[in-house]
Amino acid sequence: MKIRLGKINDSEEISNLLITLAERFIVSLFNDAGRENMLNSMTPDAIESFFHHGFRYHVGEAGGEIVGVIGMRDDSHLFHLFVDERYQGKGYSSDLWRVGQKACMDSGKNPGYFTVNSSLNAQDVYKHWGFRPTGGIREGGGVIDLPMKLEAI
Repeated sequence: MKIRLGKINDSEEISNLLITLAERFIVSLFNDAGRENMLNSMTPDAIESFFHHGFRYHVGEAGGEIVGVIGMRDDSHLFHLFVDERYQGKGYSSDLWRVGQKACMDSGKNPGYFTVNSSLNAQDVYKHWGFRPTGGIREGGGVIDLPMKLEAI
């Protein structure tokens, strides 16, 4: 997998990856409102809007397609991290995280920590990277997550 800085014209392909994986692994735990809220935040228009609002995306490519993505907000909040099922278990999430984290630190704008609102099935990965829960499992608008934080080194 080759990682590069994402561009706004990647929005549709990023969206397709996010929605496919969210439907497979995340939104089955949500009520109808939560499912709709999450999937609406992953449409091509939503991704374009995130680019316009300063989110930084890096994409991982293999075989000419985007197979992984990390999206960071405010140089501190891990907003999206998804890897195509065919490429899971190969360390690509860690590779994307290292690239996203480094870009945030190199910007000079990181406040000294990182946060993530982890899906319940991803919390062990984040714990492995040093993130710790900042509270319990929560539900808002039908979306269920676990807020976590990592002190920057």
